[in-house]
Amino acid sequence: MATEVLQTQVIQKAWEDASFREKLMTDPKSAIRDVLGVVIPDHIQIKTLEETPDQFFLVIPPDPSGVLAASQKPRSMW
Repeated sequence: MATEVLQTQVIQKAWEDASFREKLMTDPKSAIRDVLGVVIPDHIQIKTLEETPDQFFLVIPPDPSGVLAASQKPRSMW
């Protein structure tokens, strides 16, 4: 499952289900596993933040040049 699709599913579910949103805020890996059946590896960290109408979070992804060296093959993403 592509991360963009998973992200969209998680957000939609959080909008629809207050108990899922609450668990997502406190234990995102368990919430995602329990509801969507997706197990996120231990080495992946997830931090959940909830925006408000007057607060916006800008997420800057890692610089791709620092993620993969030219000699490395890309690894699959969760």
